[in-house]
Amino acid sequence: MLLNKTNSRTMQSSKILLPHWRKFNQLKITRTLAINNRKLSANYSAPLLTNETFTLRLQQQQQQQQINYQQIPQRWATTSAKPSPPKHDWNRAVSEAERIVGYPTSFLSLRWLLSDEIANVALYLRKLVGSTHPLLKTAKGLLYNGKNTMQAWGLIVLLISKAAGHAPSVPDMEQDKSAGVLHSQRALVEVTEMIRISHLIHNSLVNLQRSTKAGQDSTTYDDMTFGNKIGLLIGDYLLSHSSMELASLKNQIVVGLISSTVRDFSESEFIGERDEQNNPLPSKPGTVYQQTNSPACTADVDYDAEDILKPMNITQFIGKPEKEWEARNMLNVGSLLGKSCLASLRLAEQSEELQKKAYLFGKHLSLAWQACLDAEPFQLTSLPYDTSFSLVSAPVLFHLEYDPKLYDEIEKGKVSVDNVDYVKIHQAILQGPGLEKTKQLQRKHTTAALHVLESFPNNDARTALENIILAMQDL
Repeated sequence: MLLNKTNSRTMQSSKILLPHWRKFNQLKITRTLAINNRKLSANYSAPLLTNETFTLRLQQQQQQQQINYQQIPQRWATTSAKPSPPKHDWNRAVSEAERIVGYPTSFLSLRWLLSDEIANVALYLRKLVGSTHPLLKTAKGLLYNGKNTMQAWGLIVLLISKAAGHAPSVPDMEQDKSAGVLHSQRALVEVTEMIRISHLIHNSLVNLQRSTKAGQDSTTYDDMTFGNKIGLLIGDYLLSHSSMELASLKNQIVVGLISSTVRDFSESEFIGERDEQNNPLPSKPGTVYQQTNSPACTADVDYDAEDILKPMNITQFIGKPEKEWEARNMLNVGSLLGKSCLASLRLAEQSEELQKKAYLFGKHLSLAWQACLDAEPFQLTSLPYDTSFSLVSAPVLFHLEYDPKLYDEIEKGKVSVDNVDYVKIHQAILQGPGLEKTKQLQRKHTTAALHVLESFPNNDARTALENIILAMQDL
């Protein structure tokens, strides 16, 4: 009986509350539609709507949503009408190139890292941790140097070798068919890497002058002396081992080519003025050296076209910014890469014409690479703290031609380049044409390298070289 009374009361209450609940929901839905259509504010008190008005508003909202959905692809099309040019990934380009040749080509491969000699070197280098010896910075750059890795030189030589192929007269035992190169070419690549690394390590030695801090402080002097001994031993070991590997190739012309690159490295250390630590300084604007009886040289910055083994005549290029920069870097970087590419095709018994093309490709690629490295410190609006750059880099030489007065600041570095105000030079170059001329210089040699590459067969190795060049442009 009590249950029946309770049910009857609940039904009566529902009959009373139901109309109010319907009106509340209509009000809530109407406000939601108004807010979605952005026609009413949140504080607006909407009137109660009839069923006809509510149905009409609902149809209008559905039509509006359909119109908005139709407009979405148009907005996307407008946004993607002018896509930004894709950037080429340097690491991916190098990884793809290593996959093509079948293995990492760097001297710092697992075989070398597990050798007893290199393991002992690592132990001695640990003793230098905490000191300021430049050898630690060089070792860090060799192990990890980001995008502009020093370890891609051997990869370039192997790629140009695979792109050119080898003559049919090469014996099958000499061929590494899985990688598409010759065993002698692989040995040449290791020689190239060892010579380059030995040169970088030898350049890390500190000249202990009495006027320097290292020459006055006994603790610093001991650290620097120990670092010099380790650097000298490492560099000499690599250079002697490369000589032994080079002799095992049993090719007199190749031995002469690679040996001449060591001579070129040495000559690059005697161009123009130097501070007490042998850091290079640019020539004073307007300096023109008289011609000497040095071996003849072609009009372009290059070796004698008839005999590439002859030394380059440097004096005719001093005082001319672009020519001086090319001459310095031809001796310091271009000689080894260009002559290694030529020597690799010599081992493959390719034609002399194709060998010259390989040399030109290595030459222009190395110069474009160096121009990219020279421009890197000037991509930032301000120079990071305790950061320096080469005073004979392309932007500095171009700016000195534009504003010779800046040389007064560079003259402060005749005792030590540390006395130069790099921030002042950095800001001056950003306001001048030096950076833009450096980019033009890079494009010039990049275009020349791509043009020479067209002479080689169209295969995956040539494509990998093209991708590396394009990735280098985006660094």
